[in-house]
Amino acid sequence: MGMLSEFKAFAVKGNVVDMAVGIIIGAAFGKIVSSFVGDVIMPPIGLLIGGVDFSDLAITLKAAEGDVPAVMLAYGKFIQTVLDFIIVAFAIFMGVKVINRLKREEAVAPTAPPVPSAEEALLTEIRDLLKAQNRQP
Repeated sequence: MGMLSEFKAFAVKGNVVDMAVGIIIGAAFGKIVSSFVGDVIMPPIGLLIGGVDFSDLAITLKAAEGDVPAVMLAYGKFIQTVLDFIIVAFAIFMGVKVINRLKREEAVAPTAPPVPSAEEALLTEIRDLLKAQNRQP
């Protein structure tokens, strides 16, 4: 089997396609969370601690000189990224928790025995009649 056909067989499997869709949706979800944290969560927190904008928090390691930009340690952006991660991780945790609960409820739910088809019911009836007939002397 050639490498191209092996790759094709791998790529068209359902789980690979599902994973790709999940990655794309995850990237979009990450942008939404970043906007939520940066535009909704951080401004009120900054206001509560004295009007501080977290994205501007930084330590200048070396001042700008001419065309050379300043060297900055932007720990405010790091704080914002950590909050992004915490919110995404919590959302994923809640989603997994709901899925696990649904799986447990599905496993606990009793399954009804399958209803025999008309042919099976007829064959069972014939079998029972033959057994009863053989028992009679």
